[in-house]
Amino acid sequence: MEALRFQRIMLSLILRRLGHDGRWTTWLAITPDRSGPWPRGFRALPQGQGDLGRRMASIAGRLPPGPVVIIGSDIPGIAAADIVAAFRALGSTDAVFGPATDGGYWLVGLRRRPHFIDPFANVRWSSQHALADTLANLADNEIAMLRPLLDIDDGASWHRHALREVPQ
Repeated sequence: MEALRFQRIMLSLILRRLGHDGRWTTWLAITPDRSGPWPRGFRALPQGQGDLGRRMASIAGRLPPGPVVIIGSDIPGIAAADIVAAFRALGSTDAVFGPATDGGYWLVGLRRRPHFIDPFANVRWSSQHALADTLANLADNEIAMLRPLLDIDDGASWHRHALREVPQ
């Protein structure tokens, strides 16, 4: 119940912080596909089946043309400036990542032109190797990195985040 509560709070906070910015269109990539209800005012796009990489590739391949930036709903420190930096980086690189402190990433952005490059095959998800595996799939491409942030993937990372929030 605590994980569900955290997810709902974080989604609400992130949508308030980033969802109505006129510089980009916000889509909700939902899973399971027939879940909800979801916040009003946002387009929902089912992620489909498969591991995280297959679902992200599905979303990136189905969105309208142009660069795409994908974030999770578990990044307490994300700000609009991070999204701006990601889109700016995609003006001169093929991909951009926001590295997470656990070896994964909290943001992936893809240029998608002249065609979509799927960087998500053979990635060891939910491990300290996720970013390195994804970067290996993009070895011949220009990559940019954003600032590292904490993402909340499990109980241990939630406790680390909670300790940071306690006044000293």
